Formats: sequence, structure tokens, C-alpha cells
Amino acid sequence: MKKILLIATGGTIACKRTASGLTPLFTSDDLIAYVPQSKIFCKTDAVQLLNLDSTNIRPEHWLMMARCIRENYPHYDGFVICHGTDTMAFTAAALSYLIQNSPKPVIITGAQRPIDMEDTDARINLLDSLSYACCPDAHGISIVFDGNVIAGTRARKMRTKSYNAFSSINFPYLATIRDGHIVHYIKEDITGCPAFYDTLCSNVFLLKLIPGISPEILSLAGESNDAVIIESFGVGGLPYGEEDGKESFLSVARALLQKGKLIVMATQVVHEGSDLGVYAVGHEAEELGLLETGDMTLEAAVTKVMWILGQTKDPDTIRSMFTTTIAHDRLY
Repeated sequence: MKKILLIATGGTIACKRTASGLTPLFTSDDLIAYVPQSKIFCKTDAVQLLNLDSTNIRPEHWLMMARCIRENYPHYDGFVICHGTDTMAFTAAALSYLIQNSPKPVIITGAQRPIDMEDTDARINLLDSLSYACCPDAHGISIVFDGNVIAGTRARKMRTKSYNAFSSINFPYLATIRDGHIVHYIKEDITGCPAFYDTLCSNVFLLKLIPGISPEILSLAGESNDAVIIESFGVGGLPYGEEDGKESFLSVARALLQKGKLIVMATQVVHEGSDLGVYAVGHEAEELGLLETGDMTLEAAVTKVMWILGQTKDPDTIRSMFTTTIAHDRLY
């Protein structure tokens, strides 16, 4: 029988009703008690690492989760993290960089409604996660939610209330789970020991462009952070207009690059990714040497930059690490 460690961090799945709204109060042991069927196929231990609304999750909490898994890695066959849905995709992506090439599965799950409600998705999500954590073909970091298994670097919360809250972006589901039966779509053989990392650089800013935005915003963001990820329009590009002068955003970006700042171009469009080479506004940004996310999710791009800058500040190494595919995070 497989031995699984459940790591509770709070979130809606662990919430109780209070006068000020839903608040995470259920403990890790409480959560396990709601899925007694799991005793048929696994032995589950529990640890209460955090008890937070996921809005309050920060990079230091990702390091805590990774450290907890590292310390317990020899003693368990798999790990299930109960987490709030709002920042779950960020956590899944971050852990995909902090824990690489793990032969053992690390599952992140949660719910849109608390586990004690009669009409809730919490119990089935938790039961599916424990079941998948016991599967011999499961490995690495993934999200299990609404019967779908999503690579940790490819998840995005697409709905605020529905049970099918998460989608896999620009990449197939790894597997589906229906009535306890697991159907794998993508299988990999991972052997050996995982690579654990324990440093992140959180001085990363995500700048969403809107029509008419001032280049000064990019300057301010760049001056106070080590990296800026620009969420541009369409396939990507830096805006300019006749009234501002063609070099406005480009000149700010060039000045930041000369100061050793990292700038990454992304897109606001969820599906199909960026391609700076298509339009002149993108081509000129590309010629500056800006990095490009391609088909990565924003969650993966943000956390990958945090992980990279936690390891190195060398520009060539940064470029090489960012463009190297890790845990299915990019196809191009």
C-alpha cells in the first residue's frame, strides 16, 4: 500500500463560514477524515504547513512547501498539497522549478467550495488526488482538479466559481480521472533523484499593457525590480506613436537592459503564445534582445524568472535557462 503525505496550506477546501466570510480553519487531519475511502488504497499522513487564503501565498511559502517535500521525500511514495485555487497555478509552476525531475508525484489540489458543504467538489478532488498520487505512472508536479491532471507549468484558473476551474494551456492534459479510473495521455519515464532548489528572487514585476500606457511605467517598474515581464497585446510588441516618438518604449527598454535588468515579452492572449517576429512593433523589440515567453503561461514565466534569478545573474546563462524546456513549460 502506498504511503502519501498530505500537506495542508489552507484555501477554500479548508474553509469554514465566519462572520467576515469564508476563512481557512479545517486542519490537515480534518481534510483526511472527509475521504475515508482513501484508506482502501493508501496510508495517508498529514502535516499542517500553512492555513492561508491563497491570496496571501508568497514566494517564501513556495520554498517552505519545497523544503517540506524534500525533508519527507525518502519516507513517502507521493505528496498531495491542499491549496487555494486563486494562486494555485503560480504555486504549481513554482514547485515545477523548485523540484525538478521527481520520480514521485507531487499533486496540488483544492476546491471551489469548502469540504464540509453537501454540494462540494472538495471531496472528489482530494480523493482523485490521493488516487493519482498512488499511480505508478504519476510523477513530477501536477494539478488534479475536476477529474483532469494538468502539468504544473501549464495550468491556468479560467473560471471563478465553476467546478471545472482550471484548464491546461497550450498543452494536453496529462491524464483524466473518472470514477477512480485513470487514463493517461502522456507518459514519461523519470528515474533517479530529483533536483531540489531553495532560492528564488521575488523582485519580478508583471506589467500589463493597456492602450495609451506611458513608457514611464516601464521605467519605474524596471528601476525597482530585477526583471520585468511585459504582458503585451496579441503576438507581442512594444507600443509607440507619432506623438510620443518611435523610440519611447524601446529607449526605456534599452536603458534598462544596459543596467543589467531582465525584460521578458509575453502576451495577454491565453492561447497559442507570442511571436515577436510577426509585426514591426515586435520585431524591433526582438532586435533589442528581449526574451520571449512563446507558448508559456504567465504563471510559468513569472516563476521561472524568479527561479532563474535565484540561481544566476549572468545574462547568457539566464537566456539559456529561460529557453530550455523544463517540465513541459514551453514547446517553442
